[in-house]
Amino acid sequence: MFFTAEQIAKSIARLEPVHPFFAITFLVFKRDELPVGREGEFPIDSETKRFLDTYYRPDKNTSWYFRPTRPSDKNHHWNRPDYAAKGLQSVNTRTFHSAFIHPRNTNIWGWQDNYVSVLKSLNRGGRIPLFDLAVWIYRERDWSAGTKVEDVIATFTTEFHLTEEERKELFDASLHSDSLHEPVFQEDPASWDDIREIVDPNPPPDFTPEEGGLLASLTIQGVGPSKKLRFEPAQRLNVLTGDNGLGKSFLLECAWWALTGDWAGLKAFPRSDAKTYEPKISFRIAGAGRTKSKEVTSSYVRSTGVWPYPKGPTIPGLIVYARVDGSFAVWDPAATFSLLGLQRSLVFTRDQIWDGLTGKIEGLVRDWVRWQDKPTRYPFGTFKNVLHHLSPPDLGLLEPGDTVRVPGDPRDIPTLNHPYGAVPILYESAGVRRIITLAYLIVWAWNEHKIYSGHAKQEPQSRIVILVDEIEAHLHPQWQLVILPALLEVTEELSVDLEAQLIIATHSPLIMASAEPIFDEDKDQLFHLGLQENGGVTFKQLDFIRYGPVDSWLRSEVFDLTPTRSREASAAINEAVALQEQKDPNKDDLQRVTQELVKYLASGDEFWPRWLYFAEQHGVQI
Repeated sequence: MFFTAEQIAKSIARLEPVHPFFAITFLVFKRDELPVGREGEFPIDSETKRFLDTYYRPDKNTSWYFRPTRPSDKNHHWNRPDYAAKGLQSVNTRTFHSAFIHPRNTNIWGWQDNYVSVLKSLNRGGRIPLFDLAVWIYRERDWSAGTKVEDVIATFTTEFHLTEEERKELFDASLHSDSLHEPVFQEDPASWDDIREIVDPNPPPDFTPEEGGLLASLTIQGVGPSKKLRFEPAQRLNVLTGDNGLGKSFLLECAWWALTGDWAGLKAFPRSDAKTYEPKISFRIAGAGRTKSKEVTSSYVRSTGVWPYPKGPTIPGLIVYARVDGSFAVWDPAATFSLLGLQRSLVFTRDQIWDGLTGKIEGLVRDWVRWQDKPTRYPFGTFKNVLHHLSPPDLGLLEPGDTVRVPGDPRDIPTLNHPYGAVPILYESAGVRRIITLAYLIVWAWNEHKIYSGHAKQEPQSRIVILVDEIEAHLHPQWQLVILPALLEVTEELSVDLEAQLIIATHSPLIMASAEPIFDEDKDQLFHLGLQENGGVTFKQLDFIRYGPVDSWLRSEVFDLTPTRSREASAAINEAVALQEQKDPNKDDLQRVTQELVKYLASGDEFWPRWLYFAEQHGVQI
């Protein structure tokens, strides 16, 4: 059994008034049985450092020591790596020197005969809570089943050779109700992340944020169409659905801000009814496991119109955001201001992506030609493979052809080979242009990231987040049926070790149908924004149901489109059904409705057999 994180946190809080001498130096001397009334050689610096490394470095990723005892500065949570030789040495030889036999500047140490009374007089923090100190020291120890708190105290007393006088004068061995948290023990050891989340200390000065985070949660209050919305995306694929104007694009914009700290477009603005509560955005970015991330919150500052960005313990991996207006945003954790003078976050208009932006991006046209001319130097092979994955079924593979010159343009222009011939990319359809832009930005961002990582002597990221708004925009239905599975395959072309989180907004039942073979309930989620009768907007996770045919998706909770025919055809059928419910329908009405059905209903519509039989039974021949 191990102490629970809650018990450890409670004990840390009770240790706060204790002078660090009693929690460190005193225990070092007691453990090694420093002699009383006589002196001996004792390597105090090395022994204290070993003690600190064993018991006071709960976070093995830092060289600093956590400080549960901090009576003079309650915000001082960490001690320097040289604390044993400098900070504590000064305390030992000055504040508590009268308790020792110690010639200055030597390794000769011993207790004075009256050391207990001296230490008692110097202890300004009151008697030391013995059980709480034991909980901190033994927080990683595995205790046998049936262990009681009294057994912990007895073990601590034995291992640190506490005398009866020391227990009586210096320690409080009684168990107070505020000392214990129920339960005291649990089966598994409490991690430092679990403890830290409760204690909530500042990170150590040498803390470096973990990179490669994915979006784990996003809560939006007082901004956007919904008064309050909580989004907890899955690790791999997340599909956002809902009617126009309910906030899918807004949710993507806020997700981008939560991941990067920058707005790709206009910043979020409080709702008009948000006067009675605080507009805020909370989010959590989850890493690969080195650090347990914590949700952080930004509150809108009305006086300046700013959303202060709260940095957490984890920064995200590479991010590519395809916005609905054709612009793109890219965020690269390797492109720091201190290295190469580059911005991590870049937003490109549609024209800038194609034609370039000085100092930021060469642009699709120039890069394509450059990559194609020197495929061994540039990622042209990867780009071709990504294009192949994203290709439409009707046109075949998007295969790069030879470059050409077009009138009025001094550049060499790439082409795509189609069954009917090569087409300069400037003249491609809107759908093809959007897909080759997406392919280019993903490959370009990954290639730039590898270059920046190389300059920084770092490994490239193992995680990427891809945000796409209206993924079906400009795409033929056949293309919509393959684009989502293809996008999931694309990241494998960049690196087999690359983990991707996709957040996709769509209005298309074809996109939903295409997700059926690939949707994994353990790694993927479906979300829906809906409009209530009172005008409120709801946001909820839906179970992913495989409806099969596209028209079944249209009638599903995701789209709620009933009926699926034209309005005129639906009106004619409603009239026909009403006549069928009458005992003696008027023949003229039957003929009139029949003419409406002929006008608006397809000849193979499933309603015809039912109507033909009914009409003939009542004397109407069709």
